[in-house]
Amino acid sequence: MSLFRKKPVIQSTSNLKQTLGAFDLVTLGVGAIIGTGIFVLTGIQAATNAGPALIISFIIAGIACAFAALCYSEFASTISEAGSAYTYTYVTFGELFAWILGWDMVLEYGVSASTVASGWSGYFQGLLSQINIHLPKALTGAFNPDAGTIVNLPAILIVLIITFLLSRGVKESVKWNTIMVIIKVAVVLLFIIVGVFYVEPANWTPFMPFHFSGVTAAAAVVVFAYFGFDAVSTAAEEVKNPQRNVPIGIITSLAICTVLYMIVTLILTGMVPYKLLNVPDAVAFALRYVDQGWAAYFISLGAIVGITTVLIVMMFGQTRLFYAMSRDGLLPKAFSEVSKKTGVPVKGTWITGILVAFFAGFVPLDKLAELVSIGTLFAFAAVCLGIIVLRKTQPNLKRGFRTPWVPVIPILGMVFCIFLMTQLKQLTWIGFIVWLVIGLVIYFVYGVKHSKMKNS
Repeated sequence: MSLFRKKPVIQSTSNLKQTLGAFDLVTLGVGAIIGTGIFVLTGIQAATNAGPALIISFIIAGIACAFAALCYSEFASTISEAGSAYTYTYVTFGELFAWILGWDMVLEYGVSASTVASGWSGYFQGLLSQINIHLPKALTGAFNPDAGTIVNLPAILIVLIITFLLSRGVKESVKWNTIMVIIKVAVVLLFIIVGVFYVEPANWTPFMPFHFSGVTAAAAVVVFAYFGFDAVSTAAEEVKNPQRNVPIGIITSLAICTVLYMIVTLILTGMVPYKLLNVPDAVAFALRYVDQGWAAYFISLGAIVGITTVLIVMMFGQTRLFYAMSRDGLLPKAFSEVSKKTGVPVKGTWITGILVAFFAGFVPLDKLAELVSIGTLFAFAAVCLGIIVLRKTQPNLKRGFRTPWVPVIPILGMVFCIFLMTQLKQLTWIGFIVWLVIGLVIYFVYGVKHSKMKNS
């Protein structure tokens, strides 16, 4: 029964520095959420799945995430430890289920960070080409002999630069993230202000060309864009007054980003016929389409900045997840060794950075993006269920924030998440199950023997 041993809810005695306030967490959340979703997914999903009805896809995904965010907020205000859904599951369902959730989140953070790094490389190379600088073909993409590429050098370099930044300390990282978030939001507002004058209502007809099934299929994919608020709860141990500030960070960042996604999607599909939007830089393309090249250039710069902030937060979340799992003995000790100078797990940060750099540089990741969405939805559903269980098993816990209308809100969250999971492809489900089986093998080979809960 040690496999189902639960962690007690205690106030964390962390070695990590508590330096983050509510504003830092909001910028952390916006930094993670606004990026790939607006600059990449909008066009591709409009062209292939939803058409102009993509705005409904974002609303459906946003509602599912809102239910989950309310549940995350209660957990984060009650359990002020790193690890997010992994830690919440450890307290609620026990060690084996916690490992499954933690391993699922390794997939979310790791694959998304590597995929985002590859996307950053594409935008960066596009910007270089505008000033007639072209990298050798062999250095521009993951290993693919047919395409003549060996390594995606820009992706590796940006990952290593961000790893260095994260190793310097969380406050330093958040400071740079805040600056880039301000730039990114300004660029998104620029698109809205310029683009609204070029909207042609005729482009919204037909509004739902791929029927409602296409809308839900797009919603299941764009959940990937909302995943960033999970990283806010992962930072709980490094937050001043987490009972108050973490819920503010989660809910505010999700609300801001949902509104921006809806406005941008509506304007984008009004500017350009949806069939033309199957491009990796849809927002910049739309401005070029209406002969506003000057604005498209700023949008491209903003996209690079925006994707950089996503990468910072994804890698930050991955390092804190590894830290929590290592501290519990389920991963090697190196991941949880905190530097006295910087107050961050430096070794774990560099191990994470090297792994992400390798996958971003050498492994084609295009087909793995949907795995991030299914992993995200799985984690959200588990957290929603956890709130119902924790209310029953530990009703007297001190909670800084209480999810309203329990169990209605958590049940709705689970229903939305499970429904969206069913909209994903069979191949995605197979890949997800294979990943979890690999995780279980690692747990029974290493984690069971070294678990601190079991050995105590």
